Order: sequence, then C-alpha cells, then structure tokens
Amino acid sequence: MAPSCTGPRPVNTPLSISARELNDRLRQGETIQLVDVREDRELSWARLPHPVLHLPLSRSAEWVAQLDQQLERDRPIAVLCHAGVRSWQFACWLVEQHGYEQVWNLQGGIDAWSVEVDPGVPRY
Repeated sequence: MAPSCTGPRPVNTPLSISARELNDRLRQGETIQLVDVREDRELSWARLPHPVLHLPLSRSAEWVAQLDQQLERDRPIAVLCHAGVRSWQFACWLVEQHGYEQVWNLQGGIDAWSVEVDPGVPRY
C-alpha cells in the first residue's frame, strides 16, 4: 500500500491522498495543481469538476519538454487516472526523476472520486 498524506513518507516517494481528503482541501481553497494522465476518451467519459492539466501518458513526447513550464514547483500536485495505477507511476516519476516534492496520487483515481465524493461523475 502506498504511503498516505498523514503518515511518514519514504524519501523520493509521492504521497497517496483519498478522494475525500482531496475534495476537502480543494473546497478549503488550497491551490492544488490537478494533473490527469488519462487518455482523451477517458476524460470525455468522466472528469473532476475542477480545472485539470491534461497530460495523457500515451502522448508524453508532446508535453514532456514543457513540463517545468506547466507545473509550479511551489504548489502541491495531485495526479489522477482511472484507478490510481498510472497516476502513481507518473507521481513517482515526478518525484524521482524531476525532483518535485509535493506530489500526491489520488488513491483509487476518478473511480474513487465517483464513489466517495460525487456520484454525478460517471463510473466506467
């Protein structure tokens, strides 16, 4: 199991954040950068009701060179996908390869958001 946002964090590892905790932080006005690594069709099926930076993993060659211009290092980043696996891999990559420090993985992905926070977000 991935480390949680409330527990100690191993060096060079992103944290996991639950859908409820992420929702609470966003509702409290925290300026969290949301990064969605799903494919275009997945984004069209279900999306968060918040602005996201869409970086589909299959098209990384198109955006990787501009990553540092698209993400702010002094703001937390929450990464999401469908179930939390691809986003965990991307979050690890941000921490390990690019030195971002405040990186969270949305545990359970958009599917968990649909179940725990907003049933109006379609499940697929």
